[in-house]
Amino acid sequence: MSDLPTVAVPGGRVEFDDVPGSPSLAPLLFLHEGLGSVALWRGWHRRVAQATGRRTVAWSRLGHGWSDPPPAPREVGFMHEEAAVVVPALREALGLADPVLVGHSDGASIALLHAASAPVGGLVVLAPHVFTEAFGLVGVRAARDAFDGGDLRTRMARRHRDPDVAFRNWNDVWLSDAFREWDLRPALPGITCPVLAVQGTTDPYGTLAHVEAVRDLATGPVELLVLDCAHAPHLEAPEATTDAVLRYLGARP
Repeated sequence: MSDLPTVAVPGGRVEFDDVPGSPSLAPLLFLHEGLGSVALWRGWHRRVAQATGRRTVAWSRLGHGWSDPPPAPREVGFMHEEAAVVVPALREALGLADPVLVGHSDGASIALLHAASAPVGGLVVLAPHVFTEAFGLVGVRAARDAFDGGDLRTRMARRHRDPDVAFRNWNDVWLSDAFREWDLRPALPGITCPVLAVQGTTDPYGTLAHVEAVRDLATGPVELLVLDCAHAPHLEAPEATTDAVLRYLGARP
């Protein structure tokens, strides 16, 4: 179980870790990956908070970590719904005015969608998904095999109230026929804030095409950082990723 506080959002209550910081600086809001949670940031959000002096909030989406289960199985548009409904409700409940969004994987996709339609102070995306790529689906199928026949379920049970709900609500959607048409590119021109986009060269879930789409289609300035790592730059290349994030935040009011 978690000893973190919870807050109500549409559909249930979610756990969150709220690290205090200077009220004169834009706060940070961390959005985790498809199988992630507060705990699976592995303290990186707190290290960034300490280095920047900014208020930092990380939270577990419904069905993740020790948050409530989602009220219904997720559908193809779940990231759009998170960006349009849940993130605004969370921001209002916690008083997060114009936060800098820091998203990883599915969380980065949600951050992109939210920044395209709502005021934010900045945007950092780590291994974002922008469209359905055949290459990435190979990695998603491999994750299914690891969950069904390997030790992934056991490992997830340590960090999630219901590992089956957390996994199926991600994997089943990604491998559905309807998800093949999923595409965020039409929304990207709505992003006007500066963006830092980080991608690993050996990411099994996506190629450089995703951050390049952000660079080419976002209206605001986009800095790309390409690292020799896989899907989690903040954990696999922590020094380079953290340094880039701190430089980016140093230029934000």
